[in-house]
Formats: sequence, structure tokens, C-alpha cells
Amino acid sequence: YGNTGSCDSKITYLDGDNGILRHRGYPIDQLARYSDFVETAYLVIYGELPTPTQRKDFGLLLRKNAAVETQMQKILEGFPTNASPMAMLSALVSALPAYHADLATNNFEKDMKHFDLAAAIAISKIRTFVAMIYRYQKGLPFMFPKQELPFCDNFLHMMFSEPYKDYIAMPEVAKALNLVLLLHADHEQNCSTSTVRMVGSSAANLFTSISAGVCALSGPLHGGANVAVMHMLQSIHDEGDDGTRFIAAAKSGTKGNRLMGFGHAVYRNFDPRAKIIGEACDEVLNKLGIDDPLLSIAKNLEQAALKDDYFISRKLYPNVDFYSGIIMRALGIPMNMFTTMFAIGRAPGYIANWREVASNPKGRIYRPRQIYVGHTKRDYVSIAKRT
Repeated sequence: YGNTGSCDSKITYLDGDNGILRHRGYPIDQLARYSDFVETAYLVIYGELPTPTQRKDFGLLLRKNAAVETQMQKILEGFPTNASPMAMLSALVSALPAYHADLATNNFEKDMKHFDLAAAIAISKIRTFVAMIYRYQKGLPFMFPKQELPFCDNFLHMMFSEPYKDYIAMPEVAKALNLVLLLHADHEQNCSTSTVRMVGSSAANLFTSISAGVCALSGPLHGGANVAVMHMLQSIHDEGDDGTRFIAAAKSGTKGNRLMGFGHAVYRNFDPRAKIIGEACDEVLNKLGIDDPLLSIAKNLEQAALKDDYFISRKLYPNVDFYSGIIMRALGIPMNMFTTMFAIGRAPGYIANWREVASNPKGRIYRPRQIYVGHTKRDYVSIAKRT
């Protein structure tokens, strides 16, 4: 599907040559500066910034639907504790139609009547699922959500609280998490979003379609890219390098691992999200008093790439994955959970794209064609005559 215009959409505009990203017409830098994840989620899904009443009602729906049914906890407990968090997440999301059958009928007309509730359930419960997965793998008891807490504070509470002591998020931490989720809210027809549309085109319900998107996101070339960046930075640090030797080796072609977090399938300019998250990374680590040597290495790599003709001529600019892992590590989120965090942030984009498919009266099932390059016609040969 590379460079294929697969659909019409009003959700996200992306100009890769000029480094432009807009949700429903609003530039990503303005949303990052003035909005928050919940408001941006509403914008992405419904097409307009919410009025105060709409923002309040949407937030209330999210708060009311954060809790997970006890039986769903048993699904999670059926997994080995060392299972892939994304495998657990996709299984939990795919089970939602069984617990909300009236919202997931696999009939567009019926499902759209309950769209608002289904969308809120998806966004809110995916966040709760991720916190539950983290605690299950740690051998910790699940923490119930608190309706009085804002979206990101509630997530941090469910992740890090103890039965005897609530985790109270520092404003800087909640703000940083908000930014990370907001910057991932949608990104046009990427691998997982186009998967959601593909599955949704069969009239599959919202939850099933999102689960398929989560599966696509789990791939290391998509949602796992920031993990690859962290492995690269750690490897450079372990070798006692500040990035200088790594850059030289990468340019000469003698380095086994390529430079991760640079370049993008669409952007031929600086990823606008990378500028925002790079600045936030400095701010967050300074406020938290964290001196992360990997950040210094990342800065050296970034500056070298921005000045070196080797990278400039190849349009290898930093992308959003380059800094997101460093921020999440500073917030206490382990590396194996990074991709699940991506899934929380991308949920609004999945929902909005499914809604476009479901509400299109002229829509039909996606059925791409291929260029056949196999054998021409052959006659069957009995097994006795085959050599």
C-alpha cells in the first residue's frame, strides 16, 4: 500500500514534504500547546473542538466506563506473566464485544446508535487494560479507577498506587503523559489505522476493529519503533560512546544496527511531533531532576543528523519515536509497555477512522487487488509421477 490513496478522510492532514500535521485542520503544535489528550480525542473523533458542555459530558463518559468487569480480569490472569503486553491487550480488547453485545452487533446502523458510549468504553478501558497488564506482570493487585481523577492522573493511579498508599502524580508527570498520548492520537493511514478501516469495512464492530489495529501496532516496524530507539541508545552508552563513533560507523556501513528513530515512511522533513516532544523531554527530565545519559546521546545524534550532509541528503530527520521512549522511561513506564502506551494514544484515531467507514452510506468492503507473479497454468501431475 505504499503511497496508495486508499480512502477519503476528513480526520488528519499530513504533508510529509513540509513536515505538516493537522487534526481536523488544527496544527499539531497548537493542540500540543493549548489542548490535552481528552479534548484532542474528542476533536479527532467528532470533527470539532468540544464546547464546555460537550467536554464535560465526554469526560464523564470516560470516567464512568473506566472500570473493567471482574470476569475480564480472569482473561488476563489466564496469560503467563511474561507474555507480550500487546498480546494481552489485543485479547482483552477483542473480548469487549462479548461484554457489550448491545454495542457491538456487527451492524453499522445499530452500532452507530450507540457509538458515543462504545467510543468512550474503548478509550477508557484500553487505558485500564494497560494498567492492569503492568500490575499483573509485576505481581501486584489491580487498582480500581477513581472517577474524580482526570484521565492521565487516573491512569498513573491505576499503574503505580498501592493498596495502602495512593500514587499522586506530579503535575509535570501528568502533563508529560498527556502530551505523549496527544501526539499519538492519529497519524493518517498508517499500518494499524488502515487495518482498522479494512476490518471495519466488513461491518465488524468497533471493538473488533480496534483489536485488529492493536495487533498491527504490535509489530516492531510500527508501534515498537521507540523500543528500538531505546535499545540503540543503551547500546551506544554501554560501549562508552557519546554517539560520535556510532554516527561514523553508520555512515560507513560498518555498523550492524542502523540509526533508529530517524526517517519516516511519509515525512521527508522534520517530524513536527519530534520537535514538540524533544523540547518536552528536556523540560520533564529537568523538572524531575533526572540526569539520563541516554538523553545526552540522543541530543548528540540529533545535532549530528541535522548538520551532516549524509543525513540531510537522505532526509533522515528525527521522528516522534526518537524521544518518546526517554520521556516514558522518566515517568516510570518500563520498555516492554511502551507499545501499549502507543495504543492508548492512538485509540481516538482508530475510533474516528472506524466511524468514517461505518457512517459512509456508499461504503463497501475493502477488497484490494494484486499483481500476480506466480506460475502460469499448469496441469496436475499424480504423486507417482512426481520426482
